[in-house]
Amino acid sequence: MRVIAYTDGACSGNPGPGGWGAVLLYGDKRKELNGYEPSTTNNRMEIQAAIEALSALQRPCEVELYSDSAYVVRAFTQKWLDQWQRNGWKTSTKQPVLNQDLWLELLRLCDTHTVSFRKVKGHADNKENNRCDELAREAIQRNRGC
Repeated sequence: MRVIAYTDGACSGNPGPGGWGAVLLYGDKRKELNGYEPSTTNNRMEIQAAIEALSALQRPCEVELYSDSAYVVRAFTQKWLDQWQRNGWKTSTKQPVLNQDLWLELLRLCDTHTVSFRKVKGHADNKENNRCDELAREAIQRNRGC
């Protein structure tokens, strides 16, 4: 089964209240997801969006995952995750890798699914990426003040 997934994260302040959004497309089916964290960072929400998109799939799938986050896409396409793991979850400057908990969950999901990560330009004319941004911001607005 081949699924197209678009994901995005947003934060009101960084750190601050955050939201994530995802759109899953399979044939003529469409599923929209979003969620909220009261105190987080934009990068965490970008990773969380990818996690939530893959977690929504009920069986192993071939997934093209589109994100406007260079951080998320390059972690896979430029093999940053491989290097971090070889270095004991340390960066090239010997600092602990941020968001290791989320990276581990995303890697686990990538073992279940066959995922191709693709970079899309953010806040441009990509309808689905723009919808993910709307979903992420709606989650923040809906929960603001809670």
